[in-house]
Amino acid sequence: MIKSPSGIGWADISPDDPQVEELRRYLEANSGIAGLEILMPDDVEQAVKLFHRDGFVVVGDVLNDEQIEILASGCTQVMNEILALDENRKGNRGSHRYSFGGSSLTRSQLHRPEWQMLLDIPAVTSMVTAIFGSQDYILRAASGDFCLPGAVDYQRLHADTHDWIDSRTTPFNAFHDPRGLMSLRDLPCPYVCVNFLPQDVTRLNGATRQIPGTQNSRNPIPGLDEEPEWMRLSTVCPAPAGAIMIRDVRAWHGGTPNVSDAVRSIPNLEFYAPWFREPIVPGITYRDYKKLSDFARKLTRFSVVDSSEELVTGATLRAP
Repeated sequence: MIKSPSGIGWADISPDDPQVEELRRYLEANSGIAGLEILMPDDVEQAVKLFHRDGFVVVGDVLNDEQIEILASGCTQVMNEILALDENRKGNRGSHRYSFGGSSLTRSQLHRPEWQMLLDIPAVTSMVTAIFGSQDYILRAASGDFCLPGAVDYQRLHADTHDWIDSRTTPFNAFHDPRGLMSLRDLPCPYVCVNFLPQDVTRLNGATRQIPGTQNSRNPIPGLDEEPEWMRLSTVCPAPAGAIMIRDVRAWHGGTPNVSDAVRSIPNLEFYAPWFREPIVPGITYRDYKKLSDFARKLTRFSVVDSSEELVTGATLRAP
């Protein structure tokens, strides 16, 4: 489990505040998707079925104990670098919430060996290959997010990709139908996010809420004031350490309160479908790239800087 170093959370409210205690009781009693299935790595056919139906699927026993420990340690190191820049825990995805990619000068953590390790997980390869129907997909980024204890607010529901609007508003999006007839939501899944769990995800530590079946919806995504209670409680938990959550990034999702005593971290890898491309920011040096397996090099071939170029890495609260 990723334990909270001293002073890492609860910057502006006490964990013993009566409102926090009431929220804790409410989440413990009500949060969680009823009947949430946790599949096993060999349940590939069922995983694909649930993914296309719901826009996400959870698969357990993907990382072994050693891999969980390596990933948890790497997350802790990166979090400490980020939090050193944010004494008041304002976050960059809301109070006490942070993006691993949005907190990196490369918009990615692919330069870290812990994220590189995730490129060669057999269960991930088999699941993503089955979802896309091909092994010719590529890496978009290595990122994820974390939330600290004391993240008592809900993050607004959102999707992680959109149709192109203009180069300033949507610099990393590309799909555009000038006729206005088609949307990215009318296509097969263009890219997936695989979140890895280096700790248990519970009702109290900021489980992601996913709204099933919204990946193709053109309805307006409700704001926090409009969101019905069942959506707030539609959280992907409980889920064990070592599991993965594979998401269609078009599906509506959002963060929930972390009123536990530990950080909730979900590092990820993001993959473009074989037929889909949008701008990719390089995130790995040529030297590290050459150390990867043949398959991992194939995945990251558009994410490597030229051998003559330097990759400038480091923590930031506002990625360029």
